[in-house]
Amino acid sequence: MKELKHLNKYFLKYKWHIVIGLIFIILTNYFKVYAPVLFNEGVDYIEASLESVTENTTSPELPQSIQWLEDKGIISLNQNLDSADSREESTRYVILLLALLFGLIFIVQGVFLFFTRVTLIIMSRRIEFDLKNEIYTQYQKLSLAFFKRNNTGDLMNRISEDVSKVRMYLGPALMYTLNLAFLIGFVLYAMCSISVKLTIYTLLPLPILSITIYYVSSLINKKSEKVQSKQSELSSFVQETTSGIRVLKAYNREKAYMEFFRGESDSYKKLILSLIKVEALFMPLIILLVGLSTLLAVYLGSVESITGKGFDKGDIIQFVIYVNMLTWPFASVGWVTSLVNKAEASQKRINEFLKEEPEIKSKTETPLEIAGDIEFNQVSFTYPDTGIKALSNISFSLKKGQKLGITGRTGSGKSTIANLITRQYDTDSGAVLIDSKNIKEINLESLRNGIGSVPQDVFLFSDSIRNNISFSDNDVSVKEIHIAAKQADIYDNILEFSDKFDTILGERGINLSGGQKQRISIARAIIKNPEILIFDDCLSAVDTETEETILANLKMIMKDKTSIIISHRVSSIISSDIIIVLDKGQIIEHGTHDELLKANGYYHELYQKQLLEE
Repeated sequence: MKELKHLNKYFLKYKWHIVIGLIFIILTNYFKVYAPVLFNEGVDYIEASLESVTENTTSPELPQSIQWLEDKGIISLNQNLDSADSREESTRYVILLLALLFGLIFIVQGVFLFFTRVTLIIMSRRIEFDLKNEIYTQYQKLSLAFFKRNNTGDLMNRISEDVSKVRMYLGPALMYTLNLAFLIGFVLYAMCSISVKLTIYTLLPLPILSITIYYVSSLINKKSEKVQSKQSELSSFVQETTSGIRVLKAYNREKAYMEFFRGESDSYKKLILSLIKVEALFMPLIILLVGLSTLLAVYLGSVESITGKGFDKGDIIQFVIYVNMLTWPFASVGWVTSLVNKAEASQKRINEFLKEEPEIKSKTETPLEIAGDIEFNQVSFTYPDTGIKALSNISFSLKKGQKLGITGRTGSGKSTIANLITRQYDTDSGAVLIDSKNIKEINLESLRNGIGSVPQDVFLFSDSIRNNISFSDNDVSVKEIHIAAKQADIYDNILEFSDKFDTILGERGINLSGGQKQRISIARAIIKNPEILIFDDCLSAVDTETEETILANLKMIMKDKTSIIISHRVSSIISSDIIIVLDKGQIIEHGTHDELLKANGYYHELYQKQLLEE
């Protein structure tokens, strides 16, 4: 249960829901346990009335509940009746009153049960809402490295399936546990008031039940963890294959992946069936043991009645009703135990992520306006998960309004520089400075608000084009969205769609070409109007003419803003104030376009090669 301690703060938050629900549970079970008392009184009264009619004696005493109603002046009965017909009529009237009272008790019990469920189940739904928000907030806090280590399907499974299982503990399991506790208390008191000896004999099978539940619960817990783990693997696999469906179809790998999925599903089926088989032991065992208790109640009650020890038919019937009243509560012990074990297994998986500390944190909450000066001072960086050294002793500086061009071979560390400026990662050594201040000392929100970044891997949301462009600020005007689209040279393309800016994009913008996705991503960055703009190989999917148009539009936008353009194309960075060439994480060339051409190195070679290609 230690994993479920995390939820105690929510129980404290919704303590009044629990208190009110507890009151309703007490009232529900009080009326439920009182109902057999009326049944007992009715059986005894009917038996006594039949004797009085056949033997022509006086009417029997009224049942206690009816007598109480008469004493309170609620009803008025004449028990001094001479004729048999009159006594028979009176008996029918009393029985009718008992039936009405019996029905009224069940109605009241049902009303309180309804309010019990409304109170506690609504509480569980509220906690489910809070827990999902807590997990999602934690996901947003965690660093980029975390998401590279974990599959999307697993992340989704923990915030959906795992939380759903935890909710079953918060609502139904809690409700039935409280209900079981009070019902057993009321029933045992009522049974002991009839016969302590008979109660003890009747409850003898229950210790066996408790031991069995303890043993089976441990099995359920272990199997639940395996089931949840396998379900996460399946979710990750489906998510990944769905995202990469075009690749699967292009390589004709549908059948192979279907076979793999069938195998994994079969493994999941075996695990879940194994769990279900263990859970299935509970109900037959409980029914058997409760049935044994019922037999003991009938047999021993009959013996007590025959030997004249104060037992009558009504007492036996009342006792049997109480024993059977415990059938579902004890049956629910197995179900509730299963729910708790599943919830603990799921909460354990949730806690793993909730306890995860983000590598990237704000050391200050003080907001800061970003001006745009950037400096790398002997920066080295190695990716923590792969151990690949991406940068080694990188140094350069940019003043506000300057433009830096970065080029180099694939894997030379170009995108890593962009990731360090936006602080997706922290340096191993050296320092990244913004406005002469170490980036680690700047409020993270202020830093990223001051940067507009177009990543190499373009990501568009399954939303309208309008909302994708205005992603950074929902309050931007329609005019600003149109201007940004024109500056990114995507405006005319958007107008060709039937719904124009309201066109809904497929997952990751699947219904757009690569160039269109890149240009919408550029529009999303420039509409933010940041002080620092980073374009990470974002023009690779557009033709040369479109590239020239976009770069010409960006000249006005980048005026007085610090800009970094990362590209394999020399044409994209040719007008930069400073150009650096990277190779194996080191700067091998540094200067302006003209200076690098005169150096006759890698940059010159790349420039000549691209000229010939054009």
